[in-house]
Amino acid sequence: MKKAEQILGFIVIILALLIGTTFLKPDMLFRLVIGIGLGYSLMRAYTGFAGSVNRAFNTGSTKLMRTMMFMFFISCILTTAFLFKADPTTYSLWINPINFGLLLGGLLFGFGMALSSCCASGVLTDLVTGLPRAFVTLVFFGLGVYLGFPVQNTASWVKQSWFTSPVGQKLAKGVFLPDLFKWDGLNGYLGALVLTAIFCGIAVYISYCYERRRKENNTYTGHNTEIAQDLDEKFDSKQFKLFSEATYNRYFVKPWTLKQGAIALSILFAILMGVTKAGWGASTPYGIWFGKVLMVFGVSADSVAAFAKMKPDAFIQPFFQNAVSVQNFGIILGTAIYLLTAGVFKKIFMSEMHITLREVLLFALGGLSMGFGTRLSNGCNVGALYTPIANFSLSGWIFLIFLVLGAITGNILAKKAFAR
Repeated sequence: MKKAEQILGFIVIILALLIGTTFLKPDMLFRLVIGIGLGYSLMRAYTGFAGSVNRAFNTGSTKLMRTMMFMFFISCILTTAFLFKADPTTYSLWINPINFGLLLGGLLFGFGMALSSCCASGVLTDLVTGLPRAFVTLVFFGLGVYLGFPVQNTASWVKQSWFTSPVGQKLAKGVFLPDLFKWDGLNGYLGALVLTAIFCGIAVYISYCYERRRKENNTYTGHNTEIAQDLDEKFDSKQFKLFSEATYNRYFVKPWTLKQGAIALSILFAILMGVTKAGWGASTPYGIWFGKVLMVFGVSADSVAAFAKMKPDAFIQPFFQNAVSVQNFGIILGTAIYLLTAGVFKKIFMSEMHITLREVLLFALGGLSMGFGTRLSNGCNVGALYTPIANFSLSGWIFLIFLVLGAITGNILAKKAFAR
């Protein structure tokens, strides 16, 4: 069965490329390939934004949170390579507004993230690794996004910003960190990188302090996946054989470390930004998908769009002509490709097939909370956190603080609910 899965994995890769080349436009094919890369990297490194808080709460390990800080910083360095001698307003930078919507959205998103054990990108990978949980979450995530569309598109407390800066005002009205350091001799990017390093350092310091306290209180258990990832098999070139099980396992099966995953995701982000001049987003299509489902049941596109305070075009547009939808589909595909080529697809796919009614209700609440929260904060774990931070937006760091607070609250509730 293991070898059959591995062969099927490579067949899926070939078919995806052949079908994509045949039926997709070049821009959409690029999005598909990037999505596959993102899904593969997230799955092979067993990483995700939700785990950065959930693992810390449940096991005491803050390694993933510290790795996220590493990824944020190197992504900022890569972003600098694009922006340093360019006009930043020619890029679609996510310099999100700083307002009450950002704070409340962060709280709601973190709360839902804890209940559903996933985030906007994680729900896509979890459709392969935990289908019932992810499916329930995704349905209600889409509902939450759709219900939040009219608020996002009309409410001044979501659209306007308490603080702004010259470049930020021209983009999404937020604060663009290089604007604060124009005197540094490097167009503000040196100061912005130093400030980003300080923010990352503070988060790492707090993480270490928290982990140390958990160890001192004997409540630290560590995370099994992280322990397995750190088991590094020594490679002896004398024993190298190209066509051998050991070589295959090393290049296609062995999980990446968290840091390797962070590097891969940062590179993919840089490629995406270099080609599209925009960052990584995931959640907006979920609301559009929900609207399309309503249309299947007879609701007109005009009615769906009128409620959302949007043009009907977004809901009429075919699935594979929407760049982010194609990219999201690629994430699901990339997840499946890794599990297949590693020969563990069936084992992992079947591992979470049974859920209780109580869990369904919690996952539904988690998805609804995350979805609605994304509209208030103008993004999700990638659209309001990762991409803004990588784009030097102050909003990303503020979102992180409130996401963590919401996730702590959600984890406390989930712990009580599952303890009954």
